[in-house]
Amino acid sequence: MSGSLVRMGRRGFSLVELIAVIAVMAILAAVAVPKFFNYTDKAKEASVKATLATTRTAIANFYADKAANGAAAYPTLKELRTLGTVLHEAMPANPFNKSDTIAKAVFDANSPPTAGKAGWNYDPATGRFWANTATAGVNENSW
Repeated sequence: MSGSLVRMGRRGFSLVELIAVIAVMAILAAVAVPKFFNYTDKAKEASVKATLATTRTAIANFYADKAANGAAAYPTLKELRTLGTVLHEAMPANPFNKSDTIAKAVFDANSPPTAGKAGWNYDPATGRFWANTATAGVNENSW
């Protein structure tokens, strides 16, 4: 009977045990959270690079098709925005500003311009296409 009394007296964890568990969980979270944000940043970078590569390839193919017909020209902004003319799928949003809009801009090799709310910039005179964002430490507009 004394054994059952001892079990009934202890019904939960002590304060010291709870604090120890919370401390261990805080340490694990402190290690895991920065890794999670690092993966998020890398995913954004990969998405922008894939969109840039795909769109630049489509622009180059458009130019090559026009050159083969004797009238080499880059697509106009309207042609770039029209599905089926240059791109066969809708333009994905730039993950750094969540916009899928393409704006006309003049390319500057030293500092590609980023202004406005568009997700992407395009220079129809040169066929240059770049991200319309410049995140500190990433500089995705220079890829």
